[in-house]
This record gives sequence, C-alpha cells and structure tokens, in this order.
Amino acid sequence: MRIVIAGGHGQIALRLERLLSARGDRAVGLIRRPEQAEDLRAAGAEPVVCDLESATVEQVAEHVAGADAVIFAAGAGPRSGAARKDTVDRAAAVLLADTARSAGVRRFLMISGKGVGDELPQGTDPVFAAYLEAKDRADADLRSRTELDWTILRPGRLTDDPGTGRVALAESVQPGDVTRDDVAAVLLALLQEPGTAGLTLELTSGDVPVATAVRSAAAG
Repeated sequence: MRIVIAGGHGQIALRLERLLSARGDRAVGLIRRPEQAEDLRAAGAEPVVCDLESATVEQVAEHVAGADAVIFAAGAGPRSGAARKDTVDRAAAVLLADTARSAGVRRFLMISGKGVGDELPQGTDPVFAAYLEAKDRADADLRSRTELDWTILRPGRLTDDPGTGRVALAESVQPGDVTRDDVAAVLLALLQEPGTAGLTLELTSGDVPVATAVRSAAAG
C-alpha cells in the first residue's frame, strides 16, 4: 500500500512509518521543513515538503494521487498559539479531506484526541480550549463526508513508554494513557480493517491485543 501521512515528522507518524516500511508498504510523509527529511528517510518513509497551511488542494493532490489511504497526523504543537490551532488542527485537516476527495482516495484516518467534543471545565486554558475546538470542528467536518471511508481515532494522554500491544478501543473507553507505540500499531491495524469506516473510536492502554481490539470495533 501507498500511505500518505500529513504531519510526517510527528512522533506517532515516525513510528507508523517504521511499521509500514517494515511491512513492505510505501509511506509518504508530508513535512513543513526540509531539515526534517532525513528523519523520515531513516524511518523508511519518503519525505515530501508540503506546507498544508499555505498549499492548495491541487498542490497537495500531486502527492496524494494514487494513495491507498491518507492519515492526518499533523498538529500545531504545544508551543503554538490559538491562531495556529485553527490553521493546522482544523483548516489543514479540512484541506487534506478536500484533497482526498479530489484525488479519489477514499480511506482517511484522523488522529484526534480523547475529550474532543466534551464540555470544557470552567477555567480551561484558552489555547488548549482553542485546540480542542479546532479538533472538534475538524472531526465534525470529516464525519459529514459520505464520499470518504473515514475513521477518527481519539487516543488518551500520550506517553513515550514502550508499547504493550494491548489496548482498550471502543466508541467510549475510560480515561487513561496510551503509548505512542500502541497508537501507531492501532493505526496500522485500522488501515487493514475497512469495517472501521464511519467510526469514532477512543483509545487507551488496556488488556486486548491490538488486532483483536480493531476487529472487535469493526464488528460493533
């Protein structure tokens, strides 16, 4: 398979690129800065410099055309302000979905976050609130697209601990952490399970092997 990953230099994206490369798939990572390219090559991915904050659908489509799936793994980052939460976490996701439709690529995976769409507690940091609103709007836009076979994945708090290969994955799970290794493994499994199209799934660490958890989610 040829998989195009927006935010190809992200921590989850790099892990997924290694998994795809090990399996013999072709991973293409969209990145903002040329100096990130070597990290992608080391992960077995093809780097493509393409800034989703300034690119057009036609420009992005040059890289997406012929893909078996696209994954939105981009994010404005913890040191960005509220404005970039909107231009990256919402607008870039919408642009990628528009591009997938234009290029005829149906399979679309979105990395969102557990808690997105929930009512915010009083006193929430304004920038974090802007991030959650941007992700919620991006998710809502994707759910409206009947022309795409989308799956929205909402991981809990991310950690860099080694992956366990065991998770809790369902439309609703208890709050908890999850390793970035396990998020990447779940994304890989979702690419192979078309039955998860149209689902918004929460993810934390758990007791169920990844492959089993994804099959169970697809079966409902």
